[in-house]
Amino acid sequence: MSTEPRTAPASAAPEKGTATELVRVEDLTVSFGRGRRRVEAVRGVSFTVRRGEIVAVVGESGSGKSVTARTLVGLAGDEADVGASTLAFDGTDLRGLDARRLRALRGRRIGFVLQDALGSLDPLRRIGAEVAEPLREHRTVPRSGIRDEVERLLDAAGIPDPGNRAAQYPHQLSGGLRQRALIASALAARPDLLIADEPTTALDATVQQQILRLLRARAREGTAVLLISHDLGVVGELADRINVMKDGRFVEEGPARQILTTPRHPYTRALVAAVPGEEIRAAPGPAPVLLRADGLVKRYRLPGRPELTAVDGVSLTVHAGETLGVVGESGSGKTTVGRMLMGLVPPDSGRVALDGRTWTERTRAEQRASRRRVQMIHQYPLGSFDPRYTARQLIEEPLRATRTPRAERAARVTELLGYVDLDPGILDRRARDLSGGQRQRLAIARALAPRPDVVVCDEPVSALDASVQAQVLDVLIHIQERLGVAYVFISHDLGVVRRLSHRVAVMKDGRIVEEGPAEQIFHAPRHPYTSALLAAVPRPDRTGRKQF
Repeated sequence: MSTEPRTAPASAAPEKGTATELVRVEDLTVSFGRGRRRVEAVRGVSFTVRRGEIVAVVGESGSGKSVTARTLVGLAGDEADVGASTLAFDGTDLRGLDARRLRALRGRRIGFVLQDALGSLDPLRRIGAEVAEPLREHRTVPRSGIRDEVERLLDAAGIPDPGNRAAQYPHQLSGGLRQRALIASALAARPDLLIADEPTTALDATVQQQILRLLRARAREGTAVLLISHDLGVVGELADRINVMKDGRFVEEGPARQILTTPRHPYTRALVAAVPGEEIRAAPGPAPVLLRADGLVKRYRLPGRPELTAVDGVSLTVHAGETLGVVGESGSGKTTVGRMLMGLVPPDSGRVALDGRTWTERTRAEQRASRRRVQMIHQYPLGSFDPRYTARQLIEEPLRATRTPRAERAARVTELLGYVDLDPGILDRRARDLSGGQRQRLAIARALAPRPDVVVCDEPVSALDASVQAQVLDVLIHIQERLGVAYVFISHDLGVVRRLSHRVAVMKDGRIVEEGPAEQIFHAPRHPYTSALLAAVPRPDRTGRKQF
């Protein structure tokens, strides 16, 4: 049990019975398991949310913030043991509601946005039907107006071409578009309370700003928002009050400005300090070109729709020992470029050359031998790992593929764990039993196993908490300085790109609109789109920017 002091709230909570109060939670505890296996996920948490107010709960993964939110709507799980002296919504005691009455609250009076849109949306249902369901179920608009309201909601959530997107299935949308569709669905019935669990993690900075404006507009209309997030930039721009959670407890509470500008608890200060700052890495000296792309074009033919040009004439170079940041919004083509650099996706025109030779100029045997030199770190490593494998097997797999002698494998595994600062005790555990940060470090170790010259990093830290994110970035920098590996770092998070990159390429609509040293891109951008991206980046010190 944590013995850390709890910093008292900077301002008193509203008195019980206040007309504007919508949610009151007192002494909430949530535990799982029994006996020695009992885990206390939430320990004595108390808070209120008033109508028209945005209250944030922040903390690292595993702190208990999502469990707290789910408990309010009866989704803590069948094995959860929930206790509270008060658990009330608009004067109704939630502790006494059965499953039917809780379902009646969800959607109509309490909306819920989860981080994992792909897991939340029905894969067999079109996006329009998903958003229309709460409209039809709760009869908030006439049946004749449902289609128009669906398109209006999708448009408000930042989805372009809402009419056509409504006819698509979740798997046909990018991660950012799926998240926006989920937000539109949660807001469809105009709930009194919106619980938003990491609602903008997968979104680009400009789309984030659009969602923040939408949430703030709903709050001005009287909707209460309980925001769960590890992104202190988003929290700083949106929240009125912040509760900082660690090990199942609130360790500090207060107005957003006070928490983010003058935090008092050591844990809060550590979270704020972990947010990427203004520093930019010094450019390395002259180095040979390892990877070169010239005039890459990639088009996709979609049933019943015009041909889509995902990448349109992209040229770039990657030098030994440097980091090239590739930034842009969802759908800009940056991930497709990364896959073409690796030879995983053939370009329709243009060429990719490794040490002056294209992939197609090499025999199959040469391609296999060369492919070890260009590796990838994925955004969600759990989806790229074989779930049957232990961490040891995951690291050893590329060693076996490159025919590393059995006698050398154990020493190489130990060496790799040292690079990424992982305890050898994790080697016999499967990936699903590791934390997000441990899985990401494991993915880095696996990518480094065949001693690559270039690593393509596709959103490798976007799903991580700020402090874990900072640790993984430090690991990547340390490895680069020690081994001289080059990175192509693909991300929508400009703060992260600033921390890691020597050069930056900015993509929009399949093209590179600006490229140059990180110093120039971040301090003297030339293209209006780059300037707009930089202006949209949420930052904790913008706590006064809530009027939008």
